[in-house]
Parts: sequence; C-alpha cells; structure tokens
Amino acid sequence: MEEQLLRPKGNVLPVGTSCSTPVVLSTCVVMCGSLAYGFAVGYSSPAQSSIMADLGLSIADYSAFGAILTLGGSIGSLVSGTIADMVGRRVTMWIMDLCFIVGWLSIIFATSVWWLDIGRFIMGVGAGLLFYVAPIYIAEISPKSIRGGCTAALAFMVYFGFSLMFLIGNFLTWRTLAIVGIIPSLVQLLGIFFIPESPRWLAKIGQIKEAEASLQYLRGKNVDISLETAEIKDNVESLAHLPRSRYLDMFNLKYAHSLIVGLGVMILVQSGGTDAISSFASSIFKKAGCSVSFATTTMGFIQLPFAAMGIFLLDAAGRRPVLMVASAGTCLGNFLVGVGFLCKDYDQMSQISATLVLIGILGFGIFYSMGVGGATSTIVSEIFPMNIKGSAGSLAIVCNWFTSWIVTYAFNFLFAWSPSGVFFMFTFFSGLMIPFVAKIVPETKGRTLEEIQASMTLLN
Repeated sequence: MEEQLLRPKGNVLPVGTSCSTPVVLSTCVVMCGSLAYGFAVGYSSPAQSSIMADLGLSIADYSAFGAILTLGGSIGSLVSGTIADMVGRRVTMWIMDLCFIVGWLSIIFATSVWWLDIGRFIMGVGAGLLFYVAPIYIAEISPKSIRGGCTAALAFMVYFGFSLMFLIGNFLTWRTLAIVGIIPSLVQLLGIFFIPESPRWLAKIGQIKEAEASLQYLRGKNVDISLETAEIKDNVESLAHLPRSRYLDMFNLKYAHSLIVGLGVMILVQSGGTDAISSFASSIFKKAGCSVSFATTTMGFIQLPFAAMGIFLLDAAGRRPVLMVASAGTCLGNFLVGVGFLCKDYDQMSQISATLVLIGILGFGIFYSMGVGGATSTIVSEIFPMNIKGSAGSLAIVCNWFTSWIVTYAFNFLFAWSPSGVFFMFTFFSGLMIPFVAKIVPETKGRTLEEIQASMTLLN
C-alpha cells in the first residue's frame, strides 16, 4: 500500500516550481481579506480631521477610535486558532468577512463616537481572524518553492489597501471612504465558494480522500502528488499517536523554540511602531511641518513597488536575510524621524526637520513593506506543528495585536510629550529585531512545513 502511494501514477508530472491556476485563484481570494485590512488600517489617518469635525471628537476620542481596531484584533486572534481548527479555514474567512462588513456599516451610518468604536472594534475582531487564518491557509495550500512569495503577497495587499486609502482619502468624505472599504469583503465573501479547503486541515480531521482531492486540484490533475500526500499522512499519523492536544501543550519544552520565535517576532514588529505610524501618519507629518497631502500621497505610492519586490525576495534570498536587512532599514527610518523632531527644537536646524521626518517615514515604509511585514507573517505561518498550530498561532497573533493596541493607544500621548523620544523608542525595538533573528529564527526557505516543524521540535 505504501509503495503504491509513493509510485507515480500514469503520465503524471512531479511537483514543480510552477504555480497552478487554483493556487493563484485561492491566493487572490485570500488577498481580498488582506486588502480589507489594509483599508481598515489606512482609513483612520485621512479620515481623522473630517470625522473629528463632523462628530465633535476630541484627540482622546479619536485615539481610542484608532486603537480599538487592535483591541478587537486581540479578541479575534484569541479565538482564531480554535475556530479555524473547528470549522476549517474557508468558514473562518467567511466569518471574518461578516465582521468587516458589519463593522464598516456601523461606521458608514455612525452618528456618535460609540457607533464608530463599535464598528472599528468588530472590524478588529475580523482582522484578528484574518491574521491567523490567511497566512496559515496560504502556507498549507502552496508548493514549498513559492510559499514565501504567496504569503508575502498577502502583505503586499495590506500595503496596497493602506496606500489606496491614503490616496483617495484626499478626495472622498469619510462616509464615502467607508463605503469603498466594504468592497473587498463582499468580493471575498463570494470568492470563498470557489476555492478548496486546506488539504492539511482535511487530513488532520481524518478526511483523507477529501484531502487528496483538494491537493490534486491545487497542484493540477497531471501532477504527481504521491510524495507530498505521503508526507502529510505521515505527519498526521505521528500526531495521532500523541495525547489529545490541549491549550497548554504549546508550553511543552519541545515546542519552546517555535514559541519563542513566533511570539518574539510578533512583539518586536509591533514595538517598532508600524501600526502607530500607519494610523497617525497625517498627525506626524503635520507636526513636522510637511505638506500632509503631498507626504501621505507619496507614502501611498512609494510603498507599493517595494512591497511587490518583497513577494520575490522571500523565496529568492530567504526569510532571515530579508528580515534582518529590512529591520535595519526600519530602524534607520525611525532614527531619522527622531533626529528630525529633535532638530525642530533648535532654531538653526529647524529647516531640515520636515525633510528628515519625511525621509525617515518614507524609509520606514519602504523597508517595512519590502520585508518586515511579509517575512514575519510567513515565518509564523510555517513554524508551529499541526497539533499546536491553533493555540500557538493564536497566542502569537494575540501578542501582535495586544502590543499594537498598547503602542497605538499610547502613541498620541507619547508624541505630545516628546515626538523625538517616541521615535527613538521605536528605533530601539526595530534594531532589536536584528540580533533576535540572527540568533534564534531559523531559515525556512525551500523546506516543507513538515520538515520545518520537525527540525524545530528536534532542536529542543
């Protein structure tokens, strides 16, 4: 039986490096969710002045509105792994879309800050589900040779949505902008009906024939999937001999390496200030004396080609070098912004303040979109074994969202206290990512999920 499984059947092709049409279609559908999140993150900055004026919000009110997305994300990520393991990846994405749709509708018809906060919180719950299920689904359906690029494409769509909101936010009212924000979720809601379930999830719940059918559809009808199928089956059988997985199992010493890597990159990436910069870019540029419309438009345009570059870099150069180089770039960007605001305090150097801040923010955006965002989400989607993937993956995303909430909510208060000081803090945490990756994070390029997870478990 095992020999028949491993033997190619008829005139079939081995699994190659090409990306099949079903994988492309599935990735595009999942990318709609990333676009929806990009719209949600990019919305708060261009809409800030008009919402505050129309609804009479204070800085504290709007800070809460900007930050509550991350609080909702923390709640959503807490249950994301459990939901995805119970009902599957596709149904989880469907629930996620409903959260985004209901959230945007609440904002569109908002007459007070409460409706704004409720809507953004519900969207945050959907985003928490997205951050877990989207990269996990892509990692589980993609061939190993292009897995990094497919996962990085999700990050690209976040930047695309973020940039598009910045661009069109200069011309649309905040309610019209919210209507635009709802479109990707509606598209994905329909698209989910045309993509297959993850073969690895199907195998995990014992639906072996359905898993093989899903994998064959994803790879192509003339592609030999026997080796990949055997590897998935072996992994599922090895997990079946383990005791029933409990939430606390992820704290077992043998999973320590995976857990440290997953939690570490998620905490550090948010401590570097990415969501705070994205949410309040307009305030930062205004404080520095930059033209807000010019700066935000430039920021929107400049990130896209570098985010597209990141799709290819992860599989060409590897996760570790891309993440270390990109982290060094974000560190330098934050440092330049800090120096720029420091110069603003000195009359003889105030002229260069706006220039340094603009260069620093643009540099941060370039390097983050080129590698930090895509590399961290790719690594987290790859490192956890199937038996703890739900609990450990959820915990990693919770850490990401909770850190983001702290940083985003505190940003306006810290920024008012010391604009340079807050960016020097971001500089420290951005720089800390470099030795962390160099010492602890493994290279996952060109390896199957089963190989990665087995090697990290054996290391412990």
